[in-house]
Formats: sequence, C-alpha cells, structure tokens
Amino acid sequence: MFVVALAAVAATWELYKVVGPETGGEVFGWAILPKSNDRVMPHTWEMIAEFFDPETRGTPLVWQAVLGYAWFTFRLALFGLFVGTVVGVGLAILMARFRVVERGLLPYVIASQTVPLIALAPQIATIAGNWGLPRWAWVSILGAFLAFFPISIAMLKGLSSAPAASVELMDSYAASWWTTLVKLRLPASMGYLVPGMKLAATASVIGVIVSEISTGLAGGIGRATLQYAAKATSEPAQVYTALIGAGALGLLLYGFVVAMEFALMRNRPQEATG
Repeated sequence: MFVVALAAVAATWELYKVVGPETGGEVFGWAILPKSNDRVMPHTWEMIAEFFDPETRGTPLVWQAVLGYAWFTFRLALFGLFVGTVVGVGLAILMARFRVVERGLLPYVIASQTVPLIALAPQIATIAGNWGLPRWAWVSILGAFLAFFPISIAMLKGLSSAPAASVELMDSYAASWWTTLVKLRLPASMGYLVPGMKLAATASVIGVIVSEISTGLAGGIGRATLQYAAKATSEPAQVYTALIGAGALGLLLYGFVVAMEFALMRNRPQEATG
C-alpha cells in the first residue's frame, strides 16, 4: 500500500504539471493554484536523478549527504520524543492523581501548543545556552515541547480508562493509589499511550527541523533544506531531496513507535477503548 500511495502522489504531481497553470492561479486576488513550471515543480524523475548527483563538485552523492543529515536529525528527534514522553507521562499521572492540578494545569498544557514555533526556538536557545546545555540539546528541547502534548492528553485519558469494577476491586483490597496505578491504570493506558506517541513522533521531527532552521545548527536535515533552497534557481530538484528526506525521517520515527507498539501489545488481548 505504501508503494501504491507513493505512485499515486507522483502521478498526481505529474498530472498537475500537465494541466496546472505555469504561473499559478488567483481567485479574487488570492493565490490559490500553485505554479507548475519546472523551477517550482520539477518532474519526479528529476528529483530521483538528483539523489545520484554530487551535492557539490567533489563531494559525496546527494543521497549520501541527505542520509547523513537525516541520521543527525533522527537522533535529536528520538531524544526529544523520549524527553517528551517522560514529561507527558509525568504530567498525566500528576493530573490524574490530583484533580485540582488537572483543572489548573490542563488549560496551560493546551495553550502551550498555540505558541509560534519559529518565535519559540530562539528563546529556547537563549535559555538553554544560559544553562550551559550543548547546542544539540537546544534543538531537541523544541521536539520534546511538541511531543509532550499528545502524550500527556492521551495518557490522561488512558489512566481514566480502567474498568470501574477493577478499580473497585483494588479499593476493596485497600490498595493505595500508587499500587492501583502500577497494577491497573498503567497497563490499561497502553492502548491510549501508543497512539499518542505516534502523533508525538512526527511532532518531534517537526520541532527539531524548525529548531535547526531557527538556531542555525548545522548537520541536520533542517539546515540542509536552507542550503539547498539557496540553489533553488539553478537546481530546483535538489530542494525536494531534502524535503523527501524529512518526510522519510518522520515515517522512520513513526515506524519506530509502531515497532514498540508491537513489542508491548502482542501479548495483550484486544480491548475496546472507546
């Protein structure tokens, strides 16, 4: 299915190049239709061919360079996902334990995701720099900032999903809240946590790439996108190689979470969560 989806995207791209206006289209002064000329929308085969050209004269091939950039960003995004998971799960447990904390904190958790990333990244870099953190940590922090939100919301829902009869049974044994958490609520929340982590994985990649661009950290796919964009006039297809690499990076981290889901859930019976 993945190959079919890629083929459908490529076919749609080429079809639009045939029927779309080269200079774009406007409706009531609004630019609605994108330009279809070769400088803005190179052919798909030109993008593929670009992967096998040198990045610049005397340097490795583009696919080798993009692979290196993607690996650099992947590690930062993975660390951001880890930190975001720890923070998100911790906040969810805190809100589930104390309802007054949930009422006071949850609106701020939601509001945190309305802050413009491009403005937030330099502020994070300044604060992290004052704390003496390495530059790669600046970038990962923004990935963690985006990742913690879906995890905290999903985990909070999951912790409340334990069957009432099971909770009452634990209460009848005079089990403490923390014992109930470990024995009942955490296992019951796995069906909610993993979907939240899938969203968080792609969010972490986005946060890291935006932070790389904003802070100027070299070595990652975000900085490579800027470098390739500077050559958009002479080598428009090269810009898309970085974008393809970024998309593949998001899929890779998503696949990492899917593999983790398989490892966690394969021995669990399927349960209705909704």
